[in-house]
Amino acid sequence: MASEILLDKLKNTKAYRQSRLDVAIWVLDHPETFPELLDHCFQIETELSYRATWILEFVCIEQLGLLHPYLDRFFKDLPTVYRDQALRPLAKICEMLAVSYYKHKEPRLLKLLTSDHKEVMTTCCFDWLISDQKVACKVYAMTTLFYLGTEFDWIHLELHAIISENIHENSPAYKARGKQVLKKISKQ
Repeated sequence: MASEILLDKLKNTKAYRQSRLDVAIWVLDHPETFPELLDHCFQIETELSYRATWILEFVCIEQLGLLHPYLDRFFKDLPTVYRDQALRPLAKICEMLAVSYYKHKEPRLLKLLTSDHKEVMTTCCFDWLISDQKVACKVYAMTTLFYLGTEFDWIHLELHAIISENIHENSPAYKARGKQVLKKISKQ
């Protein structure tokens, strides 16, 4: 029954923040639907997939720990996503994971986030940063890569080069985040 309700809610989700938030609250109240939400996120040929990623983002903002048992699944399917509407929330989730792992040192995540997960996250973030993606996806990727670079030195070198090369021809949001990340890299 909850599966049918989730499917119905995803079909009726609009891009409006409140619409997405309402469904996310429902998922948080029914955590048994989380695996199914994740399934919908990675059925990339359907319109429901990007709507599901909108909801996943809001759920993770409130309770990132719900994703922890499904990190293998998340990172296995992350490289398959290509729609702009889905990439932005997934990039935001990668940023949340990186901040939680490297900055907040969340104990459970420290045990669960593997080197394979980090490798996929690094590859995807660099792909998003150098390909023709929307700026939000790129700025989340920058922050994620900055944190990954605190563990893997080569990432900061590549990230610095990419941002420096592209900062002048991008949007104000890209420039602002790029300057912020470059400043943090220079302090390392």
